[in-house]
Order: sequence, then structure tokens, then C-alpha cells
Amino acid sequence: MSEFNELIKSFSKSREYVRDFFVYGFKTRDDFTCWSSRTYDTERRRLESWLPEYVNQDYTEKGKNIYLAIDSNLLSTNPLYRVWKAKSFTDNDIKLHFYILDYLEANEPQTSEEITDGLLDSYNVIFDAQMVRRKCNEYADEGLLLKTKQGKKILYGVDDINHQALKEHQELYDALKLFQLNCPFGIIGNTLMDNLSIENDIFSIKHNFFVHTLEDEVLYKILDGIKAKREVTLEIKSTKTDNISTLTCVPLSIIISTRTGRRFLCCYDNKIKHFRTPRLDTIKSVSLGELCESYDQLKSEELASRDYLWGVSFLAKNDAPTSTVKLTLNINEQTEGFILNRLEREGKSGVITKIADNTFTYEIKVLDANEMVPWIRTFIGRIIDIETNNEIIKHKFKRDLRAMYKMYLNE
Repeated sequence: MSEFNELIKSFSKSREYVRDFFVYGFKTRDDFTCWSSRTYDTERRRLESWLPEYVNQDYTEKGKNIYLAIDSNLLSTNPLYRVWKAKSFTDNDIKLHFYILDYLEANEPQTSEEITDGLLDSYNVIFDAQMVRRKCNEYADEGLLLKTKQGKKILYGVDDINHQALKEHQELYDALKLFQLNCPFGIIGNTLMDNLSIENDIFSIKHNFFVHTLEDEVLYKILDGIKAKREVTLEIKSTKTDNISTLTCVPLSIIISTRTGRRFLCCYDNKIKHFRTPRLDTIKSVSLGELCESYDQLKSEELASRDYLWGVSFLAKNDAPTSTVKLTLNINEQTEGFILNRLEREGKSGVITKIADNTFTYEIKVLDANEMVPWIRTFIGRIIDIETNNEIIKHKFKRDLRAMYKMYLNE
């Protein structure tokens, strides 16, 4: 039997397992049906080696559950960053990593052939020139080396400006500590902190969404497409059936839920000629496509539609353009001012009007009124009337009320 190795070649598979253990910790081994039992055991061992202090287990009738228990309020950094730092390498990979960086730190930019000769002269080690060139190109793509062209020569050098600037301006350390804890691509800030030997001793965030760092690889490629105004092809895994589908679309923006922290890609589906919003955590891979000539027009249409978004749904193309929802609410002005404050805070672009003492209306136009229903339910007991041009929503709300009435009154 081969020896277990915690290092990985493919981040996507480990990303899905970490997400499942973290978000869906109630799963047993038999519930992981996408891969073999051996693969499950390998990924579980990796998880236990990366995050031993956060791995817990529980026993149910179905068997043993392995899950991650992480309290963001108590942590100064995101422990899931450790997943990004575990990658496979050969002996030559690790040797070249230190030799090349150390050599270029003390020398001017050079060609890969000159670097190969320099390694022999400086460290008395022999490497194949082609291997050195591949490693230099890899590091240039990763941003570890600068790659410049001088005539017909390709030169590689070390860029230490950012580290030097940080060392000279230590007041930036606090910004770095917050960035690595709270921003997309926080792994970058965390890596800089490792290199500078500093730790976060200031910030902690009560409700932080650590698991979203696992989406950053996908997010980076999507942002590349947005910046270049290019189409992208997405592989999307259904959360209900585990089926994988392909979507070719024009990426326009990233929408983040302030309640759940979930991140969505707002894009234009070339097939149905309408906007869609797939969740980032369902996207398995992203590849760039052709330049989109109509990108600016699509972006303008998306921005105009945002005025009528309640959540992230644009509805289907053939549905009514907007639904009007009007609530008449009984709110005691003397004792329930917090309800009015909540309407203003959560009601987005809705209009609040006082029509009588302790009686107010709230009116809004939205693309998908169905997204409003859970929010509307929170005002049960204060709702005098609901008016809407969307009869389906009105019927659904009244049906739910009748079901609740029957449930609690046993009629």
C-alpha cells in the first residue's frame, strides 16, 4: 500500500471535500458518492492533517460523521488557508525553489541558461536548463518572479518591492491583518504575513465566512473574464443532483449576500439570452472564451435591472418585467419605532407612507417577488393587507398562513 501523502496535485477535489466536511458535517462516509471509499479516506486523512484541532466526529444511526467545527469569533486568521498551502512537489522542485530565489536575490535578472550556470558556480549543483526554464516560467506566472524581454532574451528576476515597502511602512501591517481576515483573496495577505513573520493581534470578526476562501480560485478566473470583457465557460455542479452542466456566459459582476455571505456570479446566458446568477460554490472550473463585443451594453442592462432586484433572481426572460408588492402594516408609533427603522434598513428601495395613526404602507417593485416572501412573513401579526399584481405570490402567502393556522390551532 502506498504511503499517505497530505500534499495535493488538484485543489478542486480537496476544495469540495473541505466544503462538505465544513458545511455539511452531517454526512457519513456512505453519503460521499461522487468518489470511491479510498478517495474519501485519503481526503479525510488530509483534512485531519491540515486542521487537526478543528476536526470532530459524531456517531449516529447511519454511522460516524466527520465534521469541522470552527468559530470565527475566536480566531485571528482563517485556518482554511492551510489547504491552499499544501501542494505536491518533487525533490528537484523544492531544491530549485530555494536555489533560484536565493540566487536571483543576490544577482541581476538573467536568462534561464545564465541562471543554470549560476547555480552550478554558486552552489555546485547541476540542473537541466529546460527544467530551470520551466520552473522560472511557472514562478513568473505565479508572480514570484518578474519576466522581461530584452531583445531576443527572456530575463527572470526577483521583485522584492512590495516586501520592502511593507518593512519600511509598518503602519500598513494593520491593514494587512484586516485584509487577510475579511477580504476575498485573503490568502495573499496571509502569505505576506507569513513572509514578514507578523501575526494578527488586533482583529476578530464575529460572523465571518471562512469557507468562502475555497472559492477564490474560481473567483480569480471570473474576475479575469470581467476585466478582459470576455465570455467564460463554467462547469457547474448541481447542489440537488450532483450533476455537472456547462454554461457559456458573459460575466458581469459578483453579488454577495449580506445575510448569508454567499457569493453569486451575475452573468448573461448566451443560450437563453437572459441574466443568470449561479452560486460561486457550485462552480467547479472556469475557462476564458472569446471577447464579447456587446459587453458594455449588457453591463448597462444589468445595472438598470439591479434597481428591481430583491435578492439575486432576475426571473425567466418571458416572465412579467416587475411585480408590485404593497403591504399595509399596523405599527405602534410610540412603542414600535424599531419596526419602522427595520423597514427603512431592510426594505431596500421600497417607499414607506403613513396613511393613518399607527398605520403605514410599504410599496416596492421587484423582479422576483417570490424572494420577498420569507421577509414578508416576519411581519405576520402586523399585516393588515397585501396587494400585488402577482397573484401567484399572493396565493402562496395566504396558503402558507392557512397551513400555519391549521397547524397551531389543530383545526
